[in-house]
Amino acid sequence: MRKLKIPLLTAMLCCAAACSPRDFLTRRLAADLIAGSDTFRTTQQFWLRTGIIPNKEYVSPEYLVLHRRGWIVGTLVSCPADVAPPPCEDVTFTPLGVETFRDLIPNGGAALQYFDVPIANRELIEVTGISKNGGLADVDFSWKWVPVNEVGSALYSGGMRYNSSVGFKHYDDGWRVIEGRSSKNEMSLDDALKNAEPAK
Repeated sequence: MRKLKIPLLTAMLCCAAACSPRDFLTRRLAADLIAGSDTFRTTQQFWLRTGIIPNKEYVSPEYLVLHRRGWIVGTLVSCPADVAPPPCEDVTFTPLGVETFRDLIPNGGAALQYFDVPIANRELIEVTGISKNGGLADVDFSWKWVPVNEVGSALYSGGMRYNSSVGFKHYDDGWRVIEGRSSKNEMSLDDALKNAEPAK
């Protein structure tokens, strides 16, 4: 009987003090706030450049994947004055590449030689820990990229997991994830995602 009275008394005190569910930073609340934030839901973009580019860009891991898939081809050319360092490659789509990228290039972007292609969204796997200190908290979580198209599947084929840690702050309406600029003592979600470490 005594065990039943404690939760009932706690619930009554919360109602009297006008507590909201966001006043208690649980793993579930932290996961909902992280996954629902604009920063976390931003789609990853891949910037693709065709035309004459430096060879060092053409041999980057992303371009090598596109080349292996048969979507682009490069021809060794002389570098124009505004492109350096030599050597240079003239990058074009193959017929297969035109077919693959046709629906991914923004409207009116076919004539451009530099455009962004959406490739993946983040998926929260789990909140792995919460460390509170008064009105501040650090929340550790793991996540991964989920491809949104064939190009994303080629560039994010491994399903690699990442570990991040983000700051939370308690306000009058409950806990919030820190999204914008952060101080030295607070890790914003933007910083947390940029500084993510591959899970071991």
